Amino acid sequence: MAFGAGTRGTQDAIANGDTRTLSIYHTHTKESATVTFKRDGRYDRAALEQLNWLLRDWRMDEPTKMDPRLFDTVWEAYRSVGSQEPINVVSAYRSPGTNAMLRRRSRAVAEFSQHMLGKAMDFYLPDVSIDQIRAIGMRMQRGGVGWYPHSGSPFVHLDVGSVRSWPRMSHEQLVRLFPDGKTVHLPADNRPLPGYELARAEVLARGGTVLGVTQVAMMDEDDGPSIKGFFASLFGGGAKAPAAQAEAPVAAPAPARAKPTILVASADPDDQTGTREALGAREALGTREALAYAAPAASDALKGTLLRRDGRDAQSLLTQEAPKPDGAMAAGSNQIDVPLPPRRPSELAAVAAALTMPLPPPRPAIQVASLGPT
Repeated sequence: MAFGAGTRGTQDAIANGDTRTLSIYHTHTKESATVTFKRDGRYDRAALEQLNWLLRDWRMDEPTKMDPRLFDTVWEAYRSVGSQEPINVVSAYRSPGTNAMLRRRSRAVAEFSQHMLGKAMDFYLPDVSIDQIRAIGMRMQRGGVGWYPHSGSPFVHLDVGSVRSWPRMSHEQLVRLFPDGKTVHLPADNRPLPGYELARAEVLARGGTVLGVTQVAMMDEDDGPSIKGFFASLFGGGAKAPAAQAEAPVAAPAPARAKPTILVASADPDDQTGTREALGAREALGTREALAYAAPAASDALKGTLLRRDGRDAQSLLTQEAPKPDGAMAAGSNQIDVPLPPRRPSELAAVAAALTMPLPPPRPAIQVASLGPT
């Protein structure tokens, strides 16, 4: 298709009843088209589908539904600079997979890029400097404006997200661009120009969005503030610790000590965890300490009955002794008295059941009759 017709149609759009046409050349696919996407103030659905395919993720051959407002923004910027060449597109839609791949290669790619939403386009014009495109995009205050003068093919990023720009201009540069001070763009020193509130009201009135001063201060290089940076500004996180405090000093290892024998007791007969830990300790130390299951609130008779039923001698574990300081060791012994952990609900239930369980009646004495003389 001829590029001249597209350019002429773009420049005469207002005279033709707001009919808008874009001439695009994709630098990666080498595809080109001149598309009239709006006729008499209405979007042409077939033309939008044609632009969706032309601006697809060329790595995956995957199109998306591009935001038509992006085409209006690019058209207005293109018309304002008076270019006679087609729009050379470097990047438009990016699938999440492509964006993640590019993010691994470069820190200049935002994690939540407007490209993934079909709201952004990276492009340049062969007959217009990117400085001029950047200035026009910022004056429009329709969305994000990114400036990439050091890329292999220098380009400008335009999107229809929140109004912002990166890298930010100095205060003096921004004043020269907005002599009346009416802009929501913030300079590098984070001091809004005098007309900030008035410009903000105008942007919001036409349905746009404006980032707060704190959010702009945490902008990524690509598409503005990251989600993590925004929440970090709310909750005070995200800042890196100073180098001197980045890592806690590592204490020298304490000299090796002989492992004491630990006696473990549990009131829950089903507590197999305690059994395994105790058996492991006994096997490691080669000892034969007893492991008892007993309820401290039970009567002595019931304790004795439980011990007899268990068939093991664990009376020593039931002896109540005065509490000792943590880690205290008996003289000449390598044993440590470890306090029992707090009772769990299952243990309390076992104790209650044991207290209410009737004991079997004593066996009556049985005399055996004999017919013999003895």
